Amino acid sequence: MKRALLGLVLTVVCSPLGAETQLKRIASLDHPPMNETSGLARAAQPGVFWAHNDSGDDARIFAITLDGKPVIPDYLARRYRDGSWPGFRVLNAWNVDWEDMAAADDVLYLADVGNNSNARRDLGVYFLPEPNPYAVPEGRAMGFLPIRYPDQDTFPAREWHFDCEAVFVADGKLHFLTKHRRPGEQEGWLPGTKLYRLDSAHTDRDNVLTFVARRDDVVLPTAAELSPDGSRLAVLTYVAVWIFDRPVDGDNWLASPTHTIPISRLQTKIVEAVAWRDDHTLLIANENRDLFELDLDAK
Repeated sequence: MKRALLGLVLTVVCSPLGAETQLKRIASLDHPPMNETSGLARAAQPGVFWAHNDSGDDARIFAITLDGKPVIPDYLARRYRDGSWPGFRVLNAWNVDWEDMAAADDVLYLADVGNNSNARRDLGVYFLPEPNPYAVPEGRAMGFLPIRYPDQDTFPAREWHFDCEAVFVADGKLHFLTKHRRPGEQEGWLPGTKLYRLDSAHTDRDNVLTFVARRDDVVLPTAAELSPDGSRLAVLTYVAVWIFDRPVDGDNWLASPTHTIPISRLQTKIVEAVAWRDDHTLLIANENRDLFELDLDAK
């Protein structure tokens, strides 16, 4: 999303300017190639997180530590001590519009699901074995899972409800949360989100998503991730973090939030990435190179 649009979005749908926030800025992502963070995921290595840029970047991801510094393979550290480390190359992949990422069961998922005009017919998710960022500089995407929404039959759609920036894995399945616009208006934001689930996993044909639920009071979700213990889902928007408990029955993660935490847009600007540091603490990154921490148990 272009920064010029931020004022419009916030005026229409956001919380008051004086909203209290529990966010603490802990680092700056000042590595030059990391210029528009759009996705975060907790890595297998303790204290390490994966990140990627928004649309138009090379097919690459970055491993970072909590001080915002990139992880470079040990044997390449001296070569790139000048700050020119280009990141971990993802071979056999293209970043058309990567909007979020997830990590589960030693697999990384890169969601190429940005769809600003609701006209794309090549949406899908790359997957690759999670690499050790201290040991290797690149890896091959093992496949691409093409996806299609079951309720979209025209391109562009009559309802512009098929953009997605929030993806998470629960119970071994990918889930998607949509971001809504008025038809024909890339800057005409609407409240509400729809939750879909990927039940099939074919790489040679479209995987039609399963519609799970809709919620009209979640406005412009930009990222999502399940807690390490699987008990809570964090959904990030521009002005709040929604925390949902695991459903008692079924797969409707939008059924009932534990609580909603407002965040100040003056502090966070354009936040588009979230990951769990542990079962009680979130990391949030914006497109302006800031890394924040949110303690959910803070009094």
